[in-house]
Amino acid sequence: MTASPLAPERLAHPDDANALDPRVWPASAGRAASGALVIGGVSAPALHAAYGTPLYVIDETDVRARAARIRDAFAAAFAPLGVRTTVYYAGKAFLSIEVARWMAEEGLSLDVCSGGELAVAEAADLDPRRLGFHGNNKSLAEIDHAVEIGLGTIVIDSLAEIERVAQAAERHGRRQNVRLRINSGVHASTHEYLATAREDQKFGIPLADAADAVARIRSHSSLRFLGLHSHIGSQIFESGGFLEAARRLLELHATLLEGGEVPELNIGGGFGIAYTSADEVAPIETIAADFAEVIGSECARLGIPVPAIAIEPGRAIIGPAGITLYEVGTIKDVLVEGAAVRRYVSVDGGMSDNLRTALYHADYTARLANRVTDADPALVRVAGKHCESGDIVVRDEYLPGDVRPGDLLAVAATGAYCWSLSSNYNYLGRPAVVAVRDGGSRVLIRRENAHDLLRRDSGYSSGAEEIDIDTILDREH
Repeated sequence: MTASPLAPERLAHPDDANALDPRVWPASAGRAASGALVIGGVSAPALHAAYGTPLYVIDETDVRARAARIRDAFAAAFAPLGVRTTVYYAGKAFLSIEVARWMAEEGLSLDVCSGGELAVAEAADLDPRRLGFHGNNKSLAEIDHAVEIGLGTIVIDSLAEIERVAQAAERHGRRQNVRLRINSGVHASTHEYLATAREDQKFGIPLADAADAVARIRSHSSLRFLGLHSHIGSQIFESGGFLEAARRLLELHATLLEGGEVPELNIGGGFGIAYTSADEVAPIETIAADFAEVIGSECARLGIPVPAIAIEPGRAIIGPAGITLYEVGTIKDVLVEGAAVRRYVSVDGGMSDNLRTALYHADYTARLANRVTDADPALVRVAGKHCESGDIVVRDEYLPGDVRPGDLLAVAATGAYCWSLSSNYNYLGRPAVVAVRDGGSRVLIRRENAHDLLRRDSGYSSGAEEIDIDTILDREH
């Protein structure tokens, strides 16, 4: 069967629409003898029976392995330069109490961006000295609490924050470590909404204003300036932008050494992952080696010591280790411009559990999860159940042409920025998050039910609890 004329250039017509590309799927992904998708030794039908759908599934072993690989790659790359490296896990990608503990057990630090994320870290009993606090508009209460508990580093994002953090540190009799986020002006090759170092955006201090900002930080005895921080964006495949940002920061770093110590440099991250087979991702060891080579040579050129290095790899740790399971509901063939048929496969979730497709025009990979089939591949668009025409989960994919209602569908690489961006649009409860490992599964975050949604409504009386509202919502397990 030939490729559909509606298929995008990047999407090749598959020889086998059941195949699992190991670059896209969790390391443990495979097929059982029955044809069912298996993750972490647990089959998709078993997960569906136990927890229902939609369902986020995270391969714990894969997450830990990716964290350790990044940790070891940067440690090895920078060891010849004689400096230590710190890896920060991005809590915003996905955060639960158990995942926070996994990161600590693998030797990573944790980056938080709100009081809520900080509360998760505290509930996980993480050492506050291993935490970093980001954000362009931290509240006074968030700053005060962070200083009070002895949080490791607060990333200063504006001139106003210098005074706010300094005052909080004075109140608590502490000397607070801070980094200064710099808007380097490097334009990363990514979606406009994911680029965070362009001149016209909300994050950071312009490079030209950085020296004055550091002088203001150093004027406060309650603050200790650790160094500069850069983050040029997210889901970035090309290393050139990172390396150029590092060069620009090191030029400034060298200048700042004239006024005092600058022990660290945070070079950010946001490394891309493969959402489809068309995505080419460099090995993390290559990325780390490139960073070490550029930073080492630039420091030598500038005649300065190599600072301690911190990185924030972002989704690269947890994104590829997660999938989302759905159940197929309706199937509809639509003739497009009188020329070709697009098959809409609607599932029991949608933009409330994966906003990235609507927000970023993100591409994803999907496969049948309950069986394999020899049916010819058909181009499909996986749609959600929301009352919104833009409610698309996977814009373009080839699935077996005999996909039918009741099938299970798995979408790959949803471990990052899916649960975190989830909502209750159309009053759907957010799905459960389940960890799988060595043939077992357990709930990390339980599914929201109807009463969770209604109890926030002041009109919801105790008598209303007798209404069996779950019969008109997705079943709860």
